[in-house]
Amino acid sequence: MPNIIDKAIGIMPEHLSVYGKRSSLLASNIANANTPGYKARDIDFRAALAQAGGEQMALKTTRGNHIADAGSTMSGPEILYRTPLQPSLDGNTVDSQQEKARFTENAIRYQSTLTFLGGKFTSLKLAIKGE
Repeated sequence: MPNIIDKAIGIMPEHLSVYGKRSSLLASNIANANTPGYKARDIDFRAALAQAGGEQMALKTTRGNHIADAGSTMSGPEILYRTPLQPSLDGNTVDSQQEKARFTENAIRYQSTLTFLGGKFTSLKLAIKGE
């Protein structure tokens, strides 16, 4: 049974984890913008948030020779390679402008989640004090 703090903060810590992982991938893309052959990576953000929110992706068998699912689920967001709108001649698929925009959006989401989480803790503190 979850305690009162777990109920109050919900799945925000899991969201912060997804934002952190995505931030790392996007920073890596930006850092490798001039590396020949580098493939831009990202995560399926909605699927990762759904998975972090408890809607875990169950494994499924599509053929008779596949190993049956033993009740396990995927343990993290799947890292995908992004298809560029206009690939460069050296095989690099990073679009610096798009990566910077995604990084900024992700940072704003991370910060707003932290702010909301801080508000939850302030509310809990006031409730404990009886104010």
